[in-house]
Amino acid sequence: MGQEESHLASAAGPPATLEERSLEAVADYIKSGNARRIVVLTGAGISTAAGIPDFRSPKTGLYSNLARLKLPYAEAVFDISYFRNHPEPFYVLAQELYPGKFHPTISHAFIALLAEKGLLQMLFTQNIDCLERAAGVPADKIVEAHGSFATQRCIECRVEFPDAEMRAHVTRGDVPKCNECKGLVKPDITFFGEALPRDFSEKSHNTAMADLVLIIGTSLTVYPFASLPEMARKGIPRVLFNMEKVGSLGSRLDDVLELGACDDGIRKLAELLGWTDELDDTWRNIVGNEDAEKQLRSQTVRDEEIEDELQKLTGEIETVLKLEEEEEKKEEKKDADEEKSQKKLSRQRMSTQSKKRK
Repeated sequence: MGQEESHLASAAGPPATLEERSLEAVADYIKSGNARRIVVLTGAGISTAAGIPDFRSPKTGLYSNLARLKLPYAEAVFDISYFRNHPEPFYVLAQELYPGKFHPTISHAFIALLAEKGLLQMLFTQNIDCLERAAGVPADKIVEAHGSFATQRCIECRVEFPDAEMRAHVTRGDVPKCNECKGLVKPDITFFGEALPRDFSEKSHNTAMADLVLIIGTSLTVYPFASLPEMARKGIPRVLFNMEKVGSLGSRLDDVLELGACDDGIRKLAELLGWTDELDDTWRNIVGNEDAEKQLRSQTVRDEEIEDELQKLTGEIETVLKLEEEEEKKEEKKDADEEKSQKKLSRQRMSTQSKKRK
């Protein structure tokens, strides 16, 4: 990863706060003690090294793979209206993504280390995988902007559903029903058509209080989350760790773009801070050596594994959709047969009445 690629920025003129627009300058800024309120914004890219597919990448993302199925649209599995009538496809997906199967990445461990050092003001994440919690980031420092699998409740009476029962249902591939009213149970994930958690609006001001904003692995295409970097005050460094430039990042004098795999950029920053050994120990204590080595394998191998998982997942959802379609056809045939039978019975009655009149 060359210097030119790492530090692309379109802003003209010298930075106002950093010595230069580089990760080295960001590390110096943190070491100087001037970054005591760090806000971190994360998206799907932070979790891909853990084996979780992102949602929006063209050709390789989850939505791209679901687009070929008989869904109203690829995102329908996360649409509350569709879920009310067809919860099965979501629960096929939930079986794959449910917490416990995947483990935090080095980038998650870095955020936990920031919290441990008292430098983390707030973490805002678009992810529903709970890996921040698994990494040890304190719950009061996490805003799950799109909800998560951490809790669940009935979509009708809003009564919470027990964690152990939820895990058992998801493991079996069953659709859980409320113990109180028999309504559908859904994880507290924000679906399309639902309002964001109150936590997001109540804590978004933390970005305006930050003296450093780190943006890790997000496309910044979904609002209002995508507006968070814009809330950073003028002169506050914003650092992007991502495969490509996103949003307006790079337009301000103190923006730094570290383009490439998130974990690579985070490791580089940790090295510049002198935290390499501490970060690695923290991470391995969380995930264990076996999973650590698995994540350290080449990007090509990880991409192939994710693609295999996506193909398997897409196939399972397709099977569920076909079963639903067959059931709907049976119901339609049953309704048609009943209608035909009713018409025949009606004609017979009319004929009988006509004969009686004669």
